[in-house]
Amino acid sequence: MTGRLSFELPRLGIGTAPLGGLFEEVTEADAAATLKAAAREGITYFDTAPRYGHGQAEDRLGRLLAPAGVTAPLISTKTGWLLRPRPDGTPGEVVPDWTEAGIRRSLESSLDRLGRSSVDILYLHDADDFPDEVRRTAYPALRRLRDEGLVRAIGFGMNHSAPLAAYVAEFDVDVVLIAGRFSLLDHDALGALLPLCARTGTSVVVGGVFNTGLLAGPSPGAMFNYRPVPERELLRARRCRRLCAEFDVPLSAAAIQFPSLHPAVGSVIVGCRSAAEVTANAAGARCAVPPELWQRLAEEGFVPQELVPAPGLAEH
Repeated sequence: MTGRLSFELPRLGIGTAPLGGLFEEVTEADAAATLKAAAREGITYFDTAPRYGHGQAEDRLGRLLAPAGVTAPLISTKTGWLLRPRPDGTPGEVVPDWTEAGIRRSLESSLDRLGRSSVDILYLHDADDFPDEVRRTAYPALRRLRDEGLVRAIGFGMNHSAPLAAYVAEFDVDVVLIAGRFSLLDHDALGALLPLCARTGTSVVVGGVFNTGLLAGPSPGAMFNYRPVPERELLRARRCRRLCAEFDVPLSAAAIQFPSLHPAVGSVIVGCRSAAEVTANAAGARCAVPPELWQRLAEEGFVPQELVPAPGLAEH
């Protein structure tokens, strides 16, 4: 679906927070190998942000995408926060700036790191607590940037559904990115956000489908929503994995494909820090998931019943 967008979103994209060193450093060689694997798998959508590694993720995309063989990437980045390096040039503060000058300066810096004259999508990043600033200056600035052709589409990228739904209801939004709130373990986005986006034609990109790693590998050392996993969520994830195993479907495959059961969802992005992760996630996106598995998962609360495909259809 395109909705308000003038272009089609790829069904699978890569989130680049890991390439910026989220949780652990990624070497330059591993970053290059990750992007080469994306090229081999035909992945063309890359989501990034200045805050990912204090500009490192954007910088790596700018330098490594073309050598990796990705010739026509679709790139989304974010704005609303400025990077302030220390006098010695090392990473320093990240400060909010929702003024038009700040929005433009952030985008100009992103374009410089990415080596591009424009980006496909520009999100206001984590604008949860700044509705007045968004209303007065930030959103009007985004509209002007779109009118000027510096970005093709505008929207909001956040981790919480309620404020994101409020912004979609108030503003002319092309696309939103919701992270961690529409997964096998968390259906919060289904309450207001996704039905609203379906009505308004606002495309939805879903990130955080593994809830920061738990659904990629349910173990006591896994992270859940950026924190050590609570016992209750670990048990739920392991139960979900057992149900998937009954149908010979990897848990990660079901996690990647679950958001696309909703018609408002145009793309799913997964964070990758290695070539092996790219290959595994691409395979998960292609894996045939029978409707009978979705039904079993629905019976135990992992999938909303209204999203279960009709019998006899296979999801890919």
